[in-house]
Amino acid sequence: MTAGPPASPAPSPSSPASLDRLRIGSAPDSWGVWFPEDDRQVPWHRFLDEVADAGYSWIELGPYGYLPTDPARLRDETGRRGLRVSAGTVFTSLHRGPAVWDATWEHVSRVAELTRAMGAGYLVVIPSFWRDDKTAEIIEDRELNAAQWRDLTTGMERLGREVRDRYGLEIVVHPHADTHIDGEKNVARFLDATDPGLVRLCLDTGHYAYCGGDSVKLIKTYGERIGYLHLKQVDPEILAHVVAEGVPFGPAVAQGVMCEPPRGVPALEPVLDAAQGLGIDLFAIVEQDMYPCDPDRPFPIAERTRRFLRSCGAP
Repeated sequence: MTAGPPASPAPSPSSPASLDRLRIGSAPDSWGVWFPEDDRQVPWHRFLDEVADAGYSWIELGPYGYLPTDPARLRDETGRRGLRVSAGTVFTSLHRGPAVWDATWEHVSRVAELTRAMGAGYLVVIPSFWRDDKTAEIIEDRELNAAQWRDLTTGMERLGREVRDRYGLEIVVHPHADTHIDGEKNVARFLDATDPGLVRLCLDTGHYAYCGGDSVKLIKTYGERIGYLHLKQVDPEILAHVVAEGVPFGPAVAQGVMCEPPRGVPALEPVLDAAQGLGIDLFAIVEQDMYPCDPDRPFPIAERTRRFLRSCGAP
């Protein structure tokens, strides 16, 4: 793992507490990027230009194929902008059992190869959706049965072991709206059933709040399992409508359910303080879902968010 920044001087009583264990970054998601190719998304070179200009030095790869997949080219493009890669992202359906392993590994290995080549240390693992995030079509049952939970947990442990042994990377599983690992109950069940040495969590503050969870409580309860952060907020009024009407995640995002801090919940200051209190180096990557969005919208939000995080004590 890359070493964290040097310790900062002790803050004055009027200054925010130093969050020197957190490494702040952003991701293509904050520029409205959900797919490798989509005419409604900003071109990858514009994303790289703007994320650097907004004051971030760490990025994620986003959907595989959005950024250049040739490591030499990507190193050149990121390096000359002063950017480094913290993680890649993979999508899995491991609750469907051993039959999906080969297809899963084919996808994971491509992303892991590029992630390692970029000097990153993590793969963010997102479970598959139980309903289509655009059409709301129910793909499978919302709740897993006991056999599916066993397949999910044993499959994720296998993934963690294989990714570690073959690529030297750590998986961090991302609880996500409209998936089987979502709110407090299912996240706790998942963590309690998996090996801490193989599986840790990417706590996404927005998704966890979307699903009714308390991020500070999770950090205090399962602190040793937190390996990575996504910083995000939800608009409580839009969320109330989403929950009442059963709106799928994709249309909810289009309605603006994910909002710019500090306008939503959870309040990020207590989350950041709790994460700092773990005493470990953590990536804290800003991810404000905005697909689809006007291409001129993300950059000003990214600048304001970076200033806000600095005002909280983030380096």
